[in-house]
Amino acid sequence: MTGAGPWLQGLAPRKRLWLVAGCGAVAALGLPPFNLPLLALIGFAGGIVVVQTAATVRQALWLGLVMGTGFFAVALHWIVEPFFVDPWRHGWMAPFALVFMSAGLALFWAAAAGASVRASRAGAGRLVVFALFLALAEYLRGVILTGFPWAQPGHIWIGSPLMPLSAWIGPEGLTLLTLLLAAGLATALLRPVWVIVPAGALSLTLGLSLLIPPAPPAAAGAPVVRLIQPNAPQHLKWRPDMIGVFFNRALDLTEQAPQLDRAPDLVIWPETSLPALLRNSADWRAAIGAASGDARVIVGGQRIDGGTDGGTDGDMVRNSLFYLDPEGELLATYDKHHLVPFGEYIPLTSVARALGLRGLAEAAGAGYSPGAGPRVIDLGALGRVFPMICYETIFPDYIRDVPRPDWQVQITNDAWFGQFSGPFQHLELARLRAAEQGLPLLRAANTGVSAVIDARGQVLASLPMGQAGALDTALPPSLPPTLYARSGDAPVIVALIALLAGLLWRERQLAH
Repeated sequence: MTGAGPWLQGLAPRKRLWLVAGCGAVAALGLPPFNLPLLALIGFAGGIVVVQTAATVRQALWLGLVMGTGFFAVALHWIVEPFFVDPWRHGWMAPFALVFMSAGLALFWAAAAGASVRASRAGAGRLVVFALFLALAEYLRGVILTGFPWAQPGHIWIGSPLMPLSAWIGPEGLTLLTLLLAAGLATALLRPVWVIVPAGALSLTLGLSLLIPPAPPAAAGAPVVRLIQPNAPQHLKWRPDMIGVFFNRALDLTEQAPQLDRAPDLVIWPETSLPALLRNSADWRAAIGAASGDARVIVGGQRIDGGTDGGTDGDMVRNSLFYLDPEGELLATYDKHHLVPFGEYIPLTSVARALGLRGLAEAAGAGYSPGAGPRVIDLGALGRVFPMICYETIFPDYIRDVPRPDWQVQITNDAWFGQFSGPFQHLELARLRAAEQGLPLLRAANTGVSAVIDARGQVLASLPMGQAGALDTALPPSLPPTLYARSGDAPVIVALIALLAGLLWRERQLAH
C-alpha cells in the first residue's frame, strides 16, 4: 500500500486519536458559518483513512468516537448559547452540555467504525464499508429517541451547486453521496492513482445537479407577504419593562408603508411573539389587527388547555401558531408537536422535577405539551400552508403526513442560539426542506435570519441577523412534487442496505 498508509500505521495510538479528532473537526467546517464543503470532504476522507488503520474493534470504537466528538463539538458548539441567557442559573451546565451532546452523538460514529472493522478486512474495501455504516448510523441518529438530524454530513452541500440533488435523493441521499465521495478520496490518499474516481464522481453529480432547472419567479399578482423581525434578545424578551417595547416595535413594522406596489395580504410574526396567553390576549390581538390593516396575520404565542391559567399539574401548555383575521380574531391554531428535549420539556419529567431540573424554555410553570401532530392550514387565496415552529424544521418527514400544501412557513425564535452559527445552520435546514419538496418556505425569525426561500432552496431575500425590520415579498410559486416528495428516504435506505450487504458478502468470500 502506498500513500498515507505506512505513515499512519506507525503513528502512536494517542497521536492517532488527536489526528482523527482533527479530521472530524475539519469535516464540520462544511457547515455554517464556515461553509467549506470541499475542505469538509477532505476531513471526512482523512477520518475514514485513520479509522481504517484500527487493528481491533476496540481501537475502531475509540477512533470513531473521537472522530465524531471532534465533528459535533465544532458543528454544535452553539449548544452552549441557551445556557448563557440566564448564566447565573444555567451557565455551569454549558460545558457539560457540549461534551455530553458531542460524545453522545458520536456513539453512532463509534458503532459504525467498530462494525466496519468487525465485518471487513483492512484495506480499501474497509474504507467504503465504514462510509456505508456511517451513512446508516446517521440515518438512525435522525430517528432514534425522537431523532436529531442536525449537522449531518450531507448538509455540507446546502447552498452549493449540489443542493438541487436533494429533490431526487433527499438528505439521506446527500449524506450517502458525501460519505461515498469521502471514501473515494480516502482511497486516493492511500493509492493516489485512484484520485480520478472521486474527481469523476463529483463532476458527474455536479453535472446531474445542473440539469435541475431553477425555480420560476413569482407570478404577476401573486399574494404579498410581510415578514416581521422585531429583534428581541432572549435575556430581555420577557422582562416586564421590555415586553411592551418589543411588541410595539413589531406593531410599527406591521403597519409601515408597503415595500412593493400594494399592501401585504398576510403578515407573519415570529415564534412566541404574543405577550399573553391566548385566552388573555384579546387586547393584544386587537392591536395586531389594527396594525395589519386588511391583512391577516400569523403570530406565535402560547396557550393553555385543561386547567386554569395558574399552571396546575393538569394544565397542558402549548407552543402555538395562531392565524388571525384582520380584527385579530382567531381563525386557526397549530400546536408544536415535536418539542426540544431538555429545552421545552424534560424527559422523565417527574424524576427531573425531583432533581430540580427544568427545561430552558419552559413556560407558565410547566414544560410544554406536544400538539396533535402536523397539519395544513387553508389560507384561502394564499393557498394551503404547512406550518412549522422552530425545531420542527429540521425533520424532513412530517410534511409527508399531510396533504401536499402550496408552501411552507416557519416561525422561530433563534435568539436562544447566539449570532455566530446556530441560527445560520437552522436557516440552512429550512433551505433544504424547500429544495427537497419543491415548495417555497417563508421564515419569520425573532432576531434573524428571516428569509424568503424559493422552491429550489435559494434565498431570494432576507433580513440580517440582529436587526429589526420588515420584509415584503411576493409569494414564490411551488413546483410539482419532487421525486423525494413522492418516495421519501425509503429508496436511498434500501439502496444503502443492499450495497452494504453486497460488500459484506464480498468481504466474507475474500476472507475464505
